[in-house]
Amino acid sequence: MRIDRMLAITVMLLNRDRIAARELADKFEVSVRTIYRDIDAINLAGIPIVSFAGYDGGFGIMENYRIDRQVLTLKDMFTILSALKGVNTSLGDVELETAIEKIKSLVPKGKTGEMELHFEQLSIDLMPWEGSDRHKRIFKIIQSSINENLLVKIKYSNTKGESLERIVEPMTLVLMGYAWYLFAFCRMRDDFRVFRLSRIKDIEILGQRFARRETSYKDFIGKDKERPAVNLVLRFSREIRARVMDFFDEEQIETRKNGDMIVRVSYPEDEWVYSNILSYGEHVEVLSPVHIRKIIREKAKKIIDQYKPDIMVSKG
Repeated sequence: MRIDRMLAITVMLLNRDRIAARELADKFEVSVRTIYRDIDAINLAGIPIVSFAGYDGGFGIMENYRIDRQVLTLKDMFTILSALKGVNTSLGDVELETAIEKIKSLVPKGKTGEMELHFEQLSIDLMPWEGSDRHKRIFKIIQSSINENLLVKIKYSNTKGESLERIVEPMTLVLMGYAWYLFAFCRMRDDFRVFRLSRIKDIEILGQRFARRETSYKDFIGKDKERPAVNLVLRFSREIRARVMDFFDEEQIETRKNGDMIVRVSYPEDEWVYSNILSYGEHVEVLSPVHIRKIIREKAKKIIDQYKPDIMVSKG
């Protein structure tokens, strides 16, 4: 698109002293004549571009416009590139890779060494799906349907393991923790819902357009966080001190003389709370509240029951 090309040209001019028309034409795979037309349009938009003649000639922004010319510093660009590269480790998105290459092209040749050093010093690798091709395919389908405001039908597995089919209006893709979620309006529930992408087993674009609703995922998630929280008091054994220190803040932890830790923390009560507590196995005890202690005991009993009586494996 011409507007995208003109914006990219403007950013390049803001970050470089001058650029030859032929270099721009090669960069954007258009004719030199097209570049001249783009430059004229940028001038009309109020950005003063001048032409320099001679062997080292080209286009540049007027000297008295220099105060506003540095939109992004090198540090800004390095930080943006690190973030984009980190996100793209999980997506493998071609458009995102193109954006990364465009920003890289703005880095002066003499500064590429600094850029590579920055990547060595700061590396972001999200990889929430361990490179799953199926999840990447689902992500790209959802991304496309969001951009085009197209209804999709999904087959979804909820927290109870039930397989559900929903027709939704996809609105926002959200990365929370190490997992991607789809914020959408569910036609069957007539309400907004959040679907974890790893639980979407299949997806189909229906081809029917919808009018995007005004509600933001921030409003929805904010309301979800307003649910009454449960105040937990947990005792952890000293054997897993490192794990406890990784997960909880120091002010939430009280260390006893024997090395055990008392953790006081508040969470909205749901299945995640139960499963998180159970993940610590025999190294955690719920001291309060009583009803959570009872729930964990019942779940632990069910686990024990699954392993009784002992099953004798035949050697035959």
